[in-house]
Amino acid sequence: MQDTYQKRLDALRQKMAQSNTDLVVLGPSSHMNWISGVNPHGDERPVMLLISPDYAGFLMPSLNADSVRQHTDLPFHIWHDADGPTEALRDLLAASGTPKGASRIVLDETMRTDFTFLIKDALPEAQLRFTADTVGDLRKSKDATEYDALKASNIINDLALTAAFDGLKEGMSERDVAAIIEAVYTSYGAQVEFIAVAFGANGAFAHHHTGDTLLTQDTAVQIDTGCRYQGYPSDNTRCGWFGTPTAEYKQVFDIVERAVQAGLAAAHVGAIAGEVDKAARQVIEDAGYGPHFLSRTGHGLGLDLHEPPYITSNSDVALEMGNVFSIEPGIYLADRFGIRLEEIVFLRAEGCEILSDMPREMLVR
Repeated sequence: MQDTYQKRLDALRQKMAQSNTDLVVLGPSSHMNWISGVNPHGDERPVMLLISPDYAGFLMPSLNADSVRQHTDLPFHIWHDADGPTEALRDLLAASGTPKGASRIVLDETMRTDFTFLIKDALPEAQLRFTADTVGDLRKSKDATEYDALKASNIINDLALTAAFDGLKEGMSERDVAAIIEAVYTSYGAQVEFIAVAFGANGAFAHHHTGDTLLTQDTAVQIDTGCRYQGYPSDNTRCGWFGTPTAEYKQVFDIVERAVQAGLAAAHVGAIAGEVDKAARQVIEDAGYGPHFLSRTGHGLGLDLHEPPYITSNSDVALEMGNVFSIEPGIYLADRFGIRLEEIVFLRAEGCEILSDMPREMLVR
């Protein structure tokens, strides 16, 4: 795995050269994890990874050092609570060779603000920007190791969703269904990323929080759930009906399914994310439900559950080979039900590979 991190570090330095970047500063985040394999506990003690064209090293609290050393061979500039991080950061910046004048620095946009101000205070003349054209750009295209982990996570998620729908019984609560899902995750060594079970009108809330609503006959069921396995998440939504579905439900389900198909067909290497959103959205608008499509069509997925590229109507981002993102249009009808069908796809030269093996058909129980 260290070879993987070295390759990523080499690729980052190429990006730095292309973007005239003197220094990349990462806090405890998925960016740090992706580039180094280090994912330290984030608290008020400054932890930062600084990467220059010729050096990479950590600003590291003494309390973290021994544990983190198990995960990286990169040098540490250690500071103690009694002394504070200022001197260690000064030494780290000197080792990195970062110019004290108008240096060009990339900052981790997810880093604590007080960490950022340590850099600003040390290099007051620096030109600052975020990671979009360096680490962020590299992370958008997943490698074979990431693909394998994402695929495995999605297959476990399929098993959990199947068990949840198969286990539906009248009188059970949304929390009872969530427990079924969590048990499947645990049995395969995965962790819960999130579980959103929505009965009936709760499905009209795009981000419903699983609660105590009880399942009754002739009720819509929507389950949006994901686990984390081998460090990577899954995310999938399936919908169905407990009892005999109404004509309206079947009609809306068919519209959403056609929207998914349109989004999948529009997503190819070089396609603009906004056009993919438009393709899915147009199906729903043409059916007269445009105002009830309340969200974007999709989001990227990698180490983070939500990350670039975002499949939004205003995005001009061109999709690239190796991108992983969701296609998840939905129709949300207040006080009745909501239907969202979601696939996570890996973009290949020939188009979208769906990571789930679970059909999108209406699940009637």
